[in-house]
Amino acid sequence: MHPSLLLKNGTCVFPSGEITQADIAVTDGKITAIGALGNTPAEQIIDASHLHILPGMIDTQVHFREPGLEHKEDLESGTRGAVLGGVTSLFEMPNTNPSTLTKEALEDKLNRAKGRAWTDHAFYMGSADSNAEQLGELEKLHGCCGVKVFMGSSTGSLLVQDDATLLKVLKSGRRRVAIHAEDEYRLIERKHLAEAEGHPRAHPIWRDEEVCLRATQRLIRLAREAKRRVHVLHVTTAEEMAFLAQHKDIATVEVLPQHLTLTAPECYERLGTLAQMNPPIRDKRHQDALWQAIREGVVDVLGSDHAPHTREEKAKPYPQSPSGLTGVQTMVPLMLNHVAEGRLSLQRMVDLLSTSQARVFGIVGKGRIAKGCDADFTIVDLNATRTIENKWIASKVGWTPFDGMTVRGWAVMTIIRGVVVMRDDALLGTPIGQPMRFQEAL
Repeated sequence: MHPSLLLKNGTCVFPSGEITQADIAVTDGKITAIGALGNTPAEQIIDASHLHILPGMIDTQVHFREPGLEHKEDLESGTRGAVLGGVTSLFEMPNTNPSTLTKEALEDKLNRAKGRAWTDHAFYMGSADSNAEQLGELEKLHGCCGVKVFMGSSTGSLLVQDDATLLKVLKSGRRRVAIHAEDEYRLIERKHLAEAEGHPRAHPIWRDEEVCLRATQRLIRLAREAKRRVHVLHVTTAEEMAFLAQHKDIATVEVLPQHLTLTAPECYERLGTLAQMNPPIRDKRHQDALWQAIREGVVDVLGSDHAPHTREEKAKPYPQSPSGLTGVQTMVPLMLNHVAEGRLSLQRMVDLLSTSQARVFGIVGKGRIAKGCDADFTIVDLNATRTIENKWIASKVGWTPFDGMTVRGWAVMTIIRGVVVMRDDALLGTPIGQPMRFQEAL
C-alpha cells in the first residue's frame, strides 16, 4: 500500500529539538515513515524544499460565540481562520451561547462541529456552583478537554468567585483545571477607576497586578488543599510569574502573543478599545518578565485567547466596551516573527505551541513529528515577509489589532491527519475537523 502523502526535502523540527532535513510518509492519517525515503511512490507528493515542517500548531484557548447572532464568530469561521494561520487543533472555551455546562450542551457543540470545523477540536466544560459536583464525570466525556473556571468576570456569565465554590470545583475530578485568575472582589472595588477615566488606558489600572496576583495565590492555596493540578491562563504580571515559578509541581502556565507583542500605554493610545482584553495588556516591565519566564521555562504553553467582538461593540464608551481580541489566525505569524527577531528559538516556539500543549493536556497523537502520531503539520517559510491586514482575517468581525504589522515568517501550508487544508493562503477541500482524544478520558 502506497502512502497517501509524501513530504519531500523539508527541514523538520523533531521532538528531541533536532532540526534536520527529512522526508515524511503518511498513511491513513498517521506518520508511517521518516528519513531519506528516496523515490517512494505516494498518492500525493509535496516538495517542501526551503520550508520548515513543524508539528501541527495547537491553540488551547479560543472563544467562539456559536450559536448566536450572525455577526458573531462561529465554529466554521473561527476554525477557518485557524487553518489559514497554520493552526491544526484547538480548544474552545465554555462562555458561549449557551454556556457549555452540561452533557447535552457538549453534545450539541460536537454535533455543530461536524462538517463545519476545519480543525480538530475539543470543548471545555464550564464550572459553576450548579454543576460543581458533576464535573468529575463531565470531564470524562468524549470531546471534552477539561474544566474551565472564571475567578473574575469577563465575557459571559460564568463566574466562580468565592473560595468555597472553587474548592468544590477543584475537588470534583482529576484532570488539570484551566483557570482565569482575576480577583472578582478587587475588580468590583476598583471599577470606579475605569469609569472615572473613561478611556481604555485605565484598563491595566482597574485590573491591576494585585487583581491577578491575589487570585493566583488563592488558587494555588486551594489547589494544594484539593490536591488538584491547575493551568493558569494568560498570565500577564511579573509578580505572578515570580510566584508561579515556585509552584511548578502543581501549576502550568500560559501566556499570549498579544501580551508578548503589544505594550501599554502605547497600544491603548493607538488602538483604543481594540486593545482591550482581560487580563489587560500591560507595560514593558511586565512584558519583559513574561519573556524572561519563557527563557527560564516557567511558561509551558502559548494560546491565542481569540475572543472576537465587532467594531460596533468595541465602539461603546469604555468600560461598557467588551474585552477581547481576535488572535487564532495571527498567533503563528507573530511568534515566527519573534523567532526571526531572536526572542526565542524555533524549537522553543514549537514546544510552546505544540509539544507542550500535547503533554500538559494529555492529547493523544498530537504535538510531535514521530512515527504513529497524527500527520498534523504546520509548514512555514521562515524567510517570507508579509504584512498582516484586516482583509486577511477570516473572523466574522474582520479586524485584528495587528493590522499593518510586517512580520517575517509565515505558514504556507496546514495539514491535518495527512490532508492539506490550506496552501498559500487558500483553503482546500471541505472542513474535516474531528474531536481530539485525551489520555485521561480514554
